Amino acid sequence: MEKWTAFFEKFSSLKALVIGDLMVDSYLFGKVDRISPEAPVPVVLLEKRDYRLGGAANVALNLCALGAEVAIASVVGQDDMGDKLAELLRADGIATEGLVQSNERKTTVKHRIIGNNHQMLRVDDEDLHDLSPREQSALLAWIEGELSNYDVIVFEDYNKGVLGESLIQSVIKLAKEKGIPSVVDPKKNNFLSYTGATLFKPNLKEIREGLNLESALKTEEEVKQAVIRLQGLLNTDMIMVTLSERGVLISDRKNWEHLPAHVRNISDVSGAGDTVVSVAALCLALGAPIRDIAFLANLAGGLVCEKVGVVPIEKTKLLEEAIKLG
Repeated sequence: MEKWTAFFEKFSSLKALVIGDLMVDSYLFGKVDRISPEAPVPVVLLEKRDYRLGGAANVALNLCALGAEVAIASVVGQDDMGDKLAELLRADGIATEGLVQSNERKTTVKHRIIGNNHQMLRVDDEDLHDLSPREQSALLAWIEGELSNYDVIVFEDYNKGVLGESLIQSVIKLAKEKGIPSVVDPKKNNFLSYTGATLFKPNLKEIREGLNLESALKTEEEVKQAVIRLQGLLNTDMIMVTLSERGVLISDRKNWEHLPAHVRNISDVSGAGDTVVSVAALCLALGAPIRDIAFLANLAGGLVCEKVGVVPIEKTKLLEEAIKLG
């Protein structure tokens, strides 16, 4: 009990920087009681509109929920939704000095239309092109000037264009020079661009796509062989693969730990990966052994799956579970 209580208290001493793709989750809630005379589609009578933080911002929310001081470094549009995103970040206590607003792209917004408590349609409004040289220079300049103030960096990649190989490698090189650990939640486009990162956290789908594997990775040995190959390509200190209902597998090149998933009443898996990477990042910053990193991250990912929708982890609940099961 004392071990985990003292460990969780240290989360509040940490400063984390999240670099990656931000988005606004827009919800239109309404009632459906008729079909449109114009086409065979339901008519949603709008009752409420809601805006929430999405993408890399959900990782920032999880880090804040654990007690860390958090800042975002990203590029969004110089538009109304960019202003709304900055407002939402500040309202949740997330620093926005590293948020670059640019007139060369639009802020990513995912509009979800909810009728009678069911999602009817999603409309994505976004630019997917890479950062321009001007945008990248502005973002990198801020990161270079402020990086020394942080204990850990989290790269949160959603293939929206903010993270490209040049920026990734520049930041990892700088972090290594300053002795700051870096954690990666990857996607396919830049999967092999994170050479030298400290902890790389793909899920099964991402590791299969990133390595162009035909194997479904159904056995632990198959996953281990994929991890060994990936370690050779990326030269990372640690790789942690989330295996859904099979738990997590973590390796630091010398040691392996496979922790099974805890039995849960699963309501919604949305956002679980964000929670896992957030917990892992803070554990890494505190120098935790790989088994503790995997144990807490696995525990947290399961807990948020009991909640409906994308919600950050509850620190007190996670501590209770850690004391009970650890």
